Amino acid sequence: MPSEGPDATAVRFFDETEQELLQAAIDSQRSDWVYSTFITQDTEELSSAALARLIAATVRRAREASARFPAASLRGELARKARLLPLSLPLLAPSEPALAQELTRLVASMQATYAKGRHTPKGQSEALDLQALSRILTESRDPRLLEEVWTGWHRVGRAVRPEFQRYVELANLGARELGFADTGAMWRSKYDMSPEEFSVEVDRLWESVRPLYDALHSYVRAKLRRLYGEKVVPADGPLPAHLLGNMWAQAWDGIYPILAPRTGAPSFDLTKLLVDRKTTAEEMVRHAERFFVSLGLDKLPATFWTRSMLLRPRDREVVCHASAWDIDFVDDLRIKMCIEITGDDFTTVHHELGHNFYQRAYARQPFLFRDSAHDGFHEALGDTIALSVTPEYLREIGLVAEVPDPSQDLGLLLYRALEKVAFLPFGLLVDRWRWDVFSGAIPPSEYNRTWWELKERYQGVAPPSPRDEGEFDPAAKYHVPSNVPYMRYFLAAILQFQFHRALARAAGATGPLHRFSIYGSREAGRRIQAMMEMGSSREWPDALEALTGERRMDAGGLLDYFAPLQRWLDAQTRTGSAPS
Repeated sequence: MPSEGPDATAVRFFDETEQELLQAAIDSQRSDWVYSTFITQDTEELSSAALARLIAATVRRAREASARFPAASLRGELARKARLLPLSLPLLAPSEPALAQELTRLVASMQATYAKGRHTPKGQSEALDLQALSRILTESRDPRLLEEVWTGWHRVGRAVRPEFQRYVELANLGARELGFADTGAMWRSKYDMSPEEFSVEVDRLWESVRPLYDALHSYVRAKLRRLYGEKVVPADGPLPAHLLGNMWAQAWDGIYPILAPRTGAPSFDLTKLLVDRKTTAEEMVRHAERFFVSLGLDKLPATFWTRSMLLRPRDREVVCHASAWDIDFVDDLRIKMCIEITGDDFTTVHHELGHNFYQRAYARQPFLFRDSAHDGFHEALGDTIALSVTPEYLREIGLVAEVPDPSQDLGLLLYRALEKVAFLPFGLLVDRWRWDVFSGAIPPSEYNRTWWELKERYQGVAPPSPRDEGEFDPAAKYHVPSNVPYMRYFLAAILQFQFHRALARAAGATGPLHRFSIYGSREAGRRIQAMMEMGSSREWPDALEALTGERRMDAGGLLDYFAPLQRWLDAQTRTGSAPS
């Protein structure tokens, strides 16, 4: 019998690899689901053990592939699988079993510490979770209470700091064993370009949107200064982080009532509409499902409704951070979310289902291609759908009787900019900080100082009081202790507007982008499906082209969307007039 040729050997190797990793991934997903929805010491151990097995199998297979099949010997689909194999997980553990187990336990422990975080504000008898503390940040106008609540939550990072330092050491060890300079370089290698080229690309995108952010920042300063006075809000320099209505100052829409212009404010409150209609959490998810169905996509499987977690349980600790799950990498789709009946959660539900529909679309791909074109695409798709939660869409589904007059568009645009534009520098700096931590440019002795230096440099915000190295404020953000790369959110903040502009045009939009919803457009659905079903089988410019006709990430869609708002902000700056 003739011996197998090199191509046949490689095909068989990757087929066996994908079968092994698929089963390990399913086991890890199931264990992590149980842990995330029922946090105990036992479920934490089970989850970390399953993740350790998946990482170990991935590392072993990646090392074997590198040894047996030099990059130059593979072409086409096999070459792409070989390149994606070591990048298929955001964490690479050392090959030494004891160290690998230690690393996964560290991540599970840090995540549990975050999930259990509580603070008891002065004058209250009950310890409050992050959701309750965040409500105080949006509703209170007492700067002392806001500072106390902000500081109270940020103490969650103190216990995480020593574990995080060890996690960095072990994660880097695993990444270097597979040929990466460090974990940050490994993360940056997932974008079909070199880590160095990706850093340049990120800077290019940021510089194109920074003038809009700066204009918004100036407007917000003037409004806050008028409310709180010059002793609380300085005439120049960074804004106080605790006054911006969000625990991380990453979005400012929570304090829209303070910032609303005197004219052009929205004429309805989506939260009030949902509450007045006695909308349930499940009904909010049903609305989102019907949006995707209107594009020509199939309904979610029946198991989605019986296996998802939509509300915070009263009898146990859970990870409430909203997430979408694909347990078996075929159709066991779920979301995990502690839904509150608010306008923000209404759009968040639309976003999370975007992940689920994406996951199902690429389920027919080989296992190593069951992912988005790059991680920014996964986040951008759901955000694109959320951009279509417009007054016109709300009228279409019966939540409002009449849409606001165009004269009120300034308020609509400002509200969305406080969410989307305000987020841009934060989306950038989280991983800018971690890249330097992983590379060693930021030593452990400077973790907190450099975090706030980047916060001031990119966001123009500062803590309400001095923060020393006894604190560890980066870990007050879920994604840092949970080892979730964050650059995907910055890329999604750019891509969603590029997607929306292309889909709106394909759907026949003639008016302003901020007024157009792709709800009901089968052509938009066709383009979305064409992109989603590729998974990661092709380089991301191919997927971008399938949806938009373009091959380069571009902030033009975002700038077009907010052009009326930027003209208004710039006009006030030129004339020196007070915000109206």
